[in-house]
Amino acid sequence: MVGVEDRWPWDSESAAIFPRMMTADISSAAGNHLIRIRCLLFGRYAELLEAESLPLEMPVRATAGDLVTRLRSDYPNGMQLPLQPLMAVNRRHVRLDAVLGDGDEVAVLPPLAGG
Repeated sequence: MVGVEDRWPWDSESAAIFPRMMTADISSAAGNHLIRIRCLLFGRYAELLEAESLPLEMPVRATAGDLVTRLRSDYPNGMQLPLQPLMAVNRRHVRLDAVLGDGDEVAVLPPLAGG
């Protein structure tokens, strides 16, 4: 399985799949502004959602907790994700109330163990 260090920085492959866009470019005619994020899933979470990376659009001012709610409701087996998983935004651990921004890379991390 690919490790965190192998997928964190934006590379040419991920840029082709998920280009960074300005929020104004993806706002709808109704005035609902959206941001684009890249959600990274690891370990059991990647297995449950059958993906290691998901490009997603979220409302402006969405939080890491909003992302968890969406993953749990919109994807098969999503309800098996914990309500409060470990989260990181742009390689920094965050709480669930952290506000996401356009172009953020959000990791949903399984429990960590070390020695």
